[in-house]
Amino acid sequence: MRFGYWMPVFGGWLRNVSDEGMEASWDYVKRLTRRSEATGWDLSLIAELNLNDIKGVEEPALDAWSTAAALAAVTETIELMVAVRPNFHQPALFAKQAANIDNISGGRLALNVVSSWWADEARQYGLEFDQHDDRYARTSEWLKVVNGLWTEKRFSFDGERYRLDQAICEPKPPHHPTIYAGGESDAAKNMIATQCDAYVMHGDPVEAIAPKIADMKRRREEASGPPMQFGMAAYAIVRETEAEAQAELERITALPPEPPAGFDNFDQWLSGTQLERELKLQEYSVSNRGLRPKLVGTPAQIRERIEAYEAAGLDLLLLQMSPQAEEMDRFAEAVIAPMKH
Repeated sequence: MRFGYWMPVFGGWLRNVSDEGMEASWDYVKRLTRRSEATGWDLSLIAELNLNDIKGVEEPALDAWSTAAALAAVTETIELMVAVRPNFHQPALFAKQAANIDNISGGRLALNVVSSWWADEARQYGLEFDQHDDRYARTSEWLKVVNGLWTEKRFSFDGERYRLDQAICEPKPPHHPTIYAGGESDAAKNMIATQCDAYVMHGDPVEAIAPKIADMKRRREEASGPPMQFGMAAYAIVRETEAEAQAELERITALPPEPPAGFDNFDQWLSGTQLERELKLQEYSVSNRGLRPKLVGTPAQIRERIEAYEAAGLDLLLLQMSPQAEEMDRFAEAVIAPMKH
């Protein structure tokens, strides 16, 4: 298993906790990333959103690509998986910029290609927003342009959205960056199986992840592609006792006296039985279905759960924690180190 973490570009991951002690600043992410290299982490996912999806749209959010370029210059080993949304980036110019960042890092850049989902953000920034299946049609064409520029001396392309005439991208990336992508529709899965290297999923129990991996392996074989990698998002809480871990879970999912910013239609949304209310609060409190994998417990419990995911074919965990620097150190010592040695 490889261990990755989400860069806290939004100043945290918890919607019910206003101050997590991890400001959205260059100083914090630089210190965090350098420390992660020393403690056994393999990868960092740098999300790309211009608006803060966690703390409220008016709160600070670090730009993904300038942050990645800066981190490439001050780190040595960690893989930098940077999110990119095709409707926000002209592909030929992007290919040039990303190739340069890959050269700065010595070949540690990877892409997390996200077919955009936030229509209001695109509207605010004056950018195009495609309807669902059109997003993947754009992404497919966009990837063809980027890959062409990274592999051919001169590249021409005549598509529905993009046209290039003998374009040049030099220097090229030292290696071809790994292309990660996610999606649950047939349009998404077919595009990923034919054009990407790795499939990333929101958090789910292992019994839900295993058939998704099997399905994508089948699609990949039908596309005659090489083996894929598989990653999953999760939120992790590791403590010496199960009771301590559950207490921390209750802390991060408890609602503050005033509903958080963005918690619209609060009373209506939170209707249902007590169990339904608790499940809804967990889904809302942590993004990307992060609590569904249940990586909450003692070191031994979490290692056992991770081994079950590994047996199902999962290669990479993309973890969120809070406060991140302290929790990443705790997780590295209690979980990563024993599993890697």
